Amino acid sequence: MKTFFRTMAFFALALLYSCASENPQTSENESTFNQPDSVYSDGVFVDHQIAGAGEYTVLFVHGWCIDQSYWKDQVEFLKSDFKTVTMDLPGFGNSGTNRDIWTIEAYGDDVKAVIDQLGLTKVIVVGHSMGGDIALEAALKNPEIIALVGIDNFKEVGVEYDAETMAQIDEFMAMLRSNFSVIAPAYAEGSLFHSSTSNAIKSRVMTDFMQSDSTVAISTLEALWNYAEREADQLQKMEQELYLINSNASPTLTDGLDAIQLDYKLVEIDSTGHYPMIEKPDEFNELLKGVLMEITHK
Repeated sequence: MKTFFRTMAFFALALLYSCASENPQTSENESTFNQPDSVYSDGVFVDHQIAGAGEYTVLFVHGWCIDQSYWKDQVEFLKSDFKTVTMDLPGFGNSGTNRDIWTIEAYGDDVKAVIDQLGLTKVIVVGHSMGGDIALEAALKNPEIIALVGIDNFKEVGVEYDAETMAQIDEFMAMLRSNFSVIAPAYAEGSLFHSSTSNAIKSRVMTDFMQSDSTVAISTLEALWNYAEREADQLQKMEQELYLINSNASPTLTDGLDAIQLDYKLVEIDSTGHYPMIEKPDEFNELLKGVLMEITHK
């Protein structure tokens, strides 16, 4: 996700939303607590859904300010061949918010809790945006994870920003703190879509951003930036295979991946923004299934 901070078009677009009001999500969905396979991570309820069956499990981890519903098309497409598990990261969707620390490491523990408490084996974690770093952290903690599939992430491994870029990022974070429900959707509008992205998808993402719990969202974004300093080192520790399905709307800078001698495979998808799984689901599903088949047939 850090790639897109360099686009500062949201400053002008924020004016379009000056009348918006912050509308945080409710903290927890009590009706889901009674499911027999409930998962808790450090006392926080983690909502999840299971579909399909198979020797291998595909566990989907969503990105910033969205939820597990973004994987609906992938679950329907894959459930005849794989067990699929989707989850709402704590602080988002229907998962709990009773936590004070929102770090990538803590989210990695949440993914591990889902795997451990559901007894999942031969797990392939598919992580979108910041979900890639979360999947990476989980992979370092759980031997049941056999591979990672990153979706539009790991695009600037090892890149160091200059003072001007860092100042822009600091200004953006300050704007988020002062008026999250205005700035967050404006950021999405200015930075995360392709010219071909439909208005319906734009509206969905921007609404989800606006309605996210601002405290969780800002803390998580700060944690993501802190983790970026460790990303290359953590990738170097990983023993699992890494596959990337990235939009070519912004380049994947592979020098950083090559520098740490990481074994990875990059697959690009054309004419899509940051959300290929909902922007071009049919093409994305075929690419994802191809990657999964390559992983499971070695």
